[in-house]
Amino acid sequence: MISDWRKSSHSGEEGNCVEVGRGRDQIGVRDTKDRDGGTLRFDPETWHRFLRSLNEDH
Repeated sequence: MISDWRKSSHSGEEGNCVEVGRGRDQIGVRDTKDRDGGTLRFDPETWHRFLRSLNEDH
């Protein structure tokens, strides 16, 4: 189960945001406007590779 959902501190007040949550063996990403609409799930290594790739572009 994914819990501890967090919204980016860079998100504005318009509500166009995503939240990232953590489970025991997975990371979840969901839309704050439709929290019951579905969750993208990633294993932790894939998620960390994604985050590292973002840092490489800057």
